Amino acid sequence: MSFKVIQPETVHDTTVFAYSHAVRMGDLIFVAGEVPRDRNGALVGKGDVRAQTEQVFENLKAVLEAAGSGLDKVGKVTVFTTSLEYRPIIHEIRSRIFQEVGHLPASTLAVVTSLADPDWLVEIEAVASV
Repeated sequence: MSFKVIQPETVHDTTVFAYSHAVRMGDLIFVAGEVPRDRNGALVGKGDVRAQTEQVFENLKAVLEAAGSGLDKVGKVTVFTTSLEYRPIIHEIRSRIFQEVGHLPASTLAVVTSLADPDWLVEIEAVASV
């Protein structure tokens, strides 16, 4: 089975933290938890779950496209958030984005005490096909 690291320049650098944005194994793309950082690594939307979720999906889209895939090929997402109160906003954005591409993937939502950066309110990982 082929194995390819996906590290696009259109999103923030993850190599300083010793991981890749995604890995392609055969016809599957495994995308690491995408976070609310812009291309330069700066936090987007401090304290604003809507702005953070939009940025996370922008990053997810960029990584998938760099891997030869897209949001329309996502089969599963896992959403991590730091408060159940954020669920309606995350759900609204996730639903809109996936309805625009024509399907709703399988999804898991987990509420956690903290993400790797305490300013992050949401992180989303995905599995997609090519």
